[in-house]
Amino acid sequence: MDRTHTHYGRNELRIAQLITAVIVLVGLLAVACGSSPAPNRAASAAAEPASFPITIDSAAGAIDIPARPERVVSLSPTATEMLFAIGAGEQVVAVDDQSDYPPEVPTTELSGFEPNVEAIVSYEPDLIVMDVAPPALQRSFEKLEIPLLQQPAPSDLSGTYVQIEELGRATGHAAEAEDLVTDMRTEIDEVLASLPTFDETPTYYHELDDSFFTVTSETFIGQIYSLVGLENIADEAKGAASGYPQLSPEYIIDSDPDLIFLADTDCCDQSAETVARRPGWDRIAAVRNHEVVELSDDVASRWGPRVVDFLRRVVDAVAALES
Repeated sequence: MDRTHTHYGRNELRIAQLITAVIVLVGLLAVACGSSPAPNRAASAAAEPASFPITIDSAAGAIDIPARPERVVSLSPTATEMLFAIGAGEQVVAVDDQSDYPPEVPTTELSGFEPNVEAIVSYEPDLIVMDVAPPALQRSFEKLEIPLLQQPAPSDLSGTYVQIEELGRATGHAAEAEDLVTDMRTEIDEVLASLPTFDETPTYYHELDDSFFTVTSETFIGQIYSLVGLENIADEAKGAASGYPQLSPEYIIDSDPDLIFLADTDCCDQSAETVARRPGWDRIAAVRNHEVVELSDDVASRWGPRVVDFLRRVVDAVAALES
């Protein structure tokens, strides 16, 4: 989903709203998430060295950071959320036009979709963070000797933890990053512990936009649903191998999902009410039983700390099936 809403994105999955991000990302690697997902490296990061310089073993290779960054530019909404969550917000001098959380982020007109070297460099960064950078952009920052940390959309939560800890070491907030990961793990365990059990596995449809693009279980978003034990109706659909198939209304109606999750409430003004008005959708169990769940597009498409909120929303919806 980032770029932002991908995996992405949708990315940002933007994971754009979400599906725009998916298309852009795929097109850029052939920008952001459309390339292969970040490898699942171990989430236990080494402790921060006593002092800089340090080397970060990132998904895109080793990144040398000569001194503690004091002017960070983030072109990834997910990375922006992570930076502020680990206490590095005061070092962030500029973020891209899609970064909107937390409210105090220094949003600019910088674009992560079409990054402009001159515009980025005008903020005098000593560290740049983005999901995936085109090769030409990488070469430009190398010539300017500005460290570039790339963090593409991961395939699961362990990849999220790795990226948080990378940012912690890169900015001098390793301890805070490790604490955040510990807190997220604890919260997720607590949320999952409240799951009810069912004789028959509930099925779901996750909507990225109102043209019925969705995700499969192989994406980061799909992995979150898998943690909850739900069955994805898109996994057997035509185009499922891409991770982001476009379903037909007939396919969704025939699949009769128990739950519908709308991640297009902001981008496309979709709601339980608009879904109920779609021709034939009144035959779907989720619509008949009022199990259409309205999500925040951003929370459902970014793989940062608020993924816990997304998971909690899903678990609450599953629990409601029992009532």
